[in-house]
Amino acid sequence: MSERHERVLLKLSGEALMGDSHYGIDPTVVTSLAQQIKKVADKNVQVAVVIGGGNIWRGISASIKGMDRSTADYMGMVATVLNGLALQEASERAGVPTRVMTAIEMHEVAEPYIRRRAIRHMEKGRVVILAAGTGNPYFTTDTAAALRALELNADILLMAKNGIDGVYDSDPRLNPAARRYERVSHQEAIERDLRVMDAAALSLCRENNVPILVFNIRDDEAIERAVEGGQVGTLVVAGESRFAPA
Repeated sequence: MSERHERVLLKLSGEALMGDSHYGIDPTVVTSLAQQIKKVADKNVQVAVVIGGGNIWRGISASIKGMDRSTADYMGMVATVLNGLALQEASERAGVPTRVMTAIEMHEVAEPYIRRRAIRHMEKGRVVILAAGTGNPYFTTDTAAALRALELNADILLMAKNGIDGVYDSDPRLNPAARRYERVSHQEAIERDLRVMDAAALSLCRENNVPILVFNIRDDEAIERAVEGGQVGTLVVAGESRFAPA
């Protein structure tokens, strides 16, 4: 990475909003995230954020326990709206104009997602927070992030992980000898099941040549460095894979 990005799609997991808690939203963490986004927006970078809801509800986990999958997934979509509103409030408090747009209409709290309107908001310097996934059950917020990155013509998809600083050849929490990739191809990530994102989302990025940057959201300067084209995390892009220097 060397070039500065003008429009980015940031994928935040719900877990990123928890901090060290086991559930819910940590206001201090959300404020920190808002400040990180502000640094980027102040540089006239157009930012859209797709936010997850795993800190409040996990549809797949509920469906495994017997709940109807569609109902469980819709509940998860509503959870992402709660997170989106929390991030909006923190961002506005930090002086960043934002709009929350949802794939499920909730007129009293957010705008419906309309592609051209979202692009117009970004062109006017507003951060667009995209909630409720794709609006459809059986699709994750990873897939929503890949889809919105394509729709909004983002230069890069920034995948913020909670405590993981990139893509490894095995789970670094279980294998101390795991090696981090500096860059890895979409195809290798799929074939080796490297858990960059879910397979449907990763395939969508591969087919449309969308670069993905995986990094640790707990690094307070990571988003800014990523936007400036600095070396951070792991870049998932077409071409040869290579490991980070030891």
